[in-house]
Amino acid sequence: MSPFMDPLLSQLSQFLPADRIKSRLIDRVAYASDAGFYHLTPRVIVQPTNENEVARIFQVSQELRIPMTFRTGGSSLSGQAITDGILVDLSQHWRDAVVSPDRRFITVQPGITGAMVNKMLAPYGKKIGPDPSSISTAMMGGILSNNASGMCCGVILNAYHTLHTLEFMLPNGKSYDTRNLNDFERFQNECPDIHYGLASLRNRITSNQGLTDRIRQKYLLKNTVGYSLNAFLDYKTPMDILAHLLIGAEGTLAFISKAMLMTLPEPAFKSTDLLFFPNMSDACHAIEGLNQAGADMIELMDRASLRAIEHIPGIPAIIPNLPPDAAALLVEFQGETEELLELKLSKFAVLQNLPLLTPAAFTRDAKTRDLYWKIRKGMFPSVGAVRARGTTVLLEDIAVPVPQLAHAIADLQKLFKQFQYDNAIIFGHAKDGNIHFVVTQSFNTPDEIQRYKLFMDEVVQLVVHRYDGSLKAEHGTGRNMAPFVEAEWGGEAYAIMKELKELIDPHNLLNPGVIINDNPEAHIQHLKEMPVVESEVDACIECGYCEHVCPSRDLTLTPRRRIVVRRAIANLKARGEEKSAKEIINDYQYDGLDTCAVDGLCAAECPVDINTGDLVKRLRRESHSNWQNKLALRVAQRFGITETAVKTALRMGVGINQVFGASTMSRLTAAVQRILPATPKWMGSQTGPVRLPSPTGQPDAIYFATCITRCMGADAQGSPDVVSLMVETARKVGLNLQVPSSIHGRCCGQPFSSKGFQEAASYTKNETVQWLWEQSDHGRLPIVLDMSSCTHTLLDARPFLDPARQSLFDQLRILDSVDYLHDYVLPRATIQRKKEKIALHPVCSLTKMKNRHKLLAIAAACAEEVHTPLYANCCGMAGDRGMTHPALTAAATAMEAAELKRQSPQGFYASSKTCEMALSEATQANYQSVAMLIWETMQ
Repeated sequence: MSPFMDPLLSQLSQFLPADRIKSRLIDRVAYASDAGFYHLTPRVIVQPTNENEVARIFQVSQELRIPMTFRTGGSSLSGQAITDGILVDLSQHWRDAVVSPDRRFITVQPGITGAMVNKMLAPYGKKIGPDPSSISTAMMGGILSNNASGMCCGVILNAYHTLHTLEFMLPNGKSYDTRNLNDFERFQNECPDIHYGLASLRNRITSNQGLTDRIRQKYLLKNTVGYSLNAFLDYKTPMDILAHLLIGAEGTLAFISKAMLMTLPEPAFKSTDLLFFPNMSDACHAIEGLNQAGADMIELMDRASLRAIEHIPGIPAIIPNLPPDAAALLVEFQGETEELLELKLSKFAVLQNLPLLTPAAFTRDAKTRDLYWKIRKGMFPSVGAVRARGTTVLLEDIAVPVPQLAHAIADLQKLFKQFQYDNAIIFGHAKDGNIHFVVTQSFNTPDEIQRYKLFMDEVVQLVVHRYDGSLKAEHGTGRNMAPFVEAEWGGEAYAIMKELKELIDPHNLLNPGVIINDNPEAHIQHLKEMPVVESEVDACIECGYCEHVCPSRDLTLTPRRRIVVRRAIANLKARGEEKSAKEIINDYQYDGLDTCAVDGLCAAECPVDINTGDLVKRLRRESHSNWQNKLALRVAQRFGITETAVKTALRMGVGINQVFGASTMSRLTAAVQRILPATPKWMGSQTGPVRLPSPTGQPDAIYFATCITRCMGADAQGSPDVVSLMVETARKVGLNLQVPSSIHGRCCGQPFSSKGFQEAASYTKNETVQWLWEQSDHGRLPIVLDMSSCTHTLLDARPFLDPARQSLFDQLRILDSVDYLHDYVLPRATIQRKKEKIALHPVCSLTKMKNRHKLLAIAAACAEEVHTPLYANCCGMAGDRGMTHPALTAAATAMEAAELKRQSPQGFYASSKTCEMALSEATQANYQSVAMLIWETMQ
């Protein structure tokens, strides 16, 4: 629709550029879902970059009476991050964070993830208080607006209690900062109705002892139902009260632009164990003693939840064999000193009467601890992944007093049976009496919706009336619990909450329907449909854990949104809306397929290993015509001719640049690309072929110099090429790394598999494995590759191979250059001159191969200071995709490049030539192979 036909788009376009106003149907359906089970399609998505633009958006919302909702990570579970109005996406341009000089505080914008904030604080031994299990994807806007807590912070170290100062903007467009004392007077003068209205509400509460006692009692437990009424008791001045009311207000009162949080010490010493109990009652009765012993984390898991994660490699052997009523507690003791940790462990040792199925064995091993926490954090998505296809996963979140926890769980399990939630699980933060329960539910029929409604009615009765607990301990009220706020809090408190909303947002335009909602059936409306679409991704529950590592997240779609859009297409087709479905499919070609790097990092972050790249590869494969597949196979069969042609073209390009100027080829190919988009763009650091050394003597290892290295492995600034570096570095430590003379035309198959040319990829991989078998003396010699992405491709070749080649493949020892340099070269090397400071980019293939630590070890041996950017992630190059879609690499590397501008390294290093090219383009630095780092420091 033209902006001139729609008043909303017309007004927005007056102050926002077109690329930050998203009104295409594909964008609207992509943002219609968050991690919860509700669904609303926004009219438009806008991406402001500053407070002035936010104020203008507020103005448009008020003038046109169109609701608006702020969203950051979209990991909320109760329906508070969706809208059918204006969705304000803060995930891209609000990522700043600044640590105070004394390290006591950190100031954050809403679009930075909690995990990234903790990474920034880690060098100082600090962290933030909130620690939700979704902290890697949850952004600070949501963490603050939901008053997030988590596994360790309890009721005293959550977002509310660790807030120091707040900057916010009201729906009237006026901004205030509690750090600025003048703003308190300005708030009173500019917003007298709100100022005196808040003061009046405070007087009503403090003059009512019963209500005051009720509020105090409610916050002894974790509680995020309704507004944070404790603010009226904890603070006196109206602006301070308002600032703390915004924590947990779920974006219904104001926009939080910046917050200063107190930092906490990150204990250096930790000891962890999984304790297994015969039944839930025994586990719950152990909690009080563990609390007294000083346990910092106590995470409860019932037998059903443990069954859901039995597929995770390395889990304790007892888990699959636990009795049907068993339960587990994941317990961790922490200490800032080893002595403090030992003191806590000694107190635990006194608890000799715990009825454990296996003896306690607390460990300080980091890998074991990481495994235990992977088990715990993966429970919600893992259960969702094994749900019946087409159903939705619902995660509810309650809290009851710890002494009553065992009884509450027993009663809850009775409700599961009554309402036939046979696959329900229970887990949670037992230390605080806070448990989560997960059920899978279809919303496809009125009967199924009614079943859920009746179940929730019983849950409310159980939690509120039997145990006086919290219906939402930490996930926020949202739409899910809005109809029950009054039931939990009572009429007096709820009336104050309604007045508060009307006082600040009189037109009810800011996230309406969330927290305050007079519709008793709001929790069973706007429910998300989860149609069956593709086997690769049907297990996805749209949690968003994958998004923060996706190279296209700031350009087009993320893995989650790729899946959401596929489901939207299926729903449109089912409703007979073919025109809309076709419109989305047309846009999906670029947004969903062309700009996916298929790097597989999404699978590494996904608790159930969904690799959206596999879906994209299949869709690419299915889009190829028979003629294209035959052509790809012919190219694969004659790859030597292709290699020669590529080398010739690159030599010509280098020659043209030498004659007409260094940027000539970049300008020429960019111009051609505007006419023929498939034309690869010449990158500034692009070079020509290398000269391969002749084999001499008996090799210690076979060097499979990759086709990319052979074609463009020369250094942009005239340093030794990658092949020379690998061979000569090995020679200097007495090793003979040998390039076979018959290597011309050999390839790992990545150019074909990444583009979905299955037959060509299969042919290439089979031929290469046969050749490597022969060159390695039937698997006796290790095989070394110099491109980490090619190493990963070759290591994953087995499914493409015929049975005979599979047998050969299983006997090959395939090493990445990082493995070879770390395991073979570095132990023999004499590092003579360490570099002072270097920048390192661990390419995504190293993460997937789990040898990133070796690259870091090489760097540490060769440099006094190693800077690995916080935002170092997949560069988006994806072989040659960054050449045909340069916007992908630009978006993927933007944050890393900005971070590096504040550093002054002596060198820049990675382990894949194409990634080095992309990073050089982004940073205007000369990224080189890590082999160069060892070579330079050995001289």
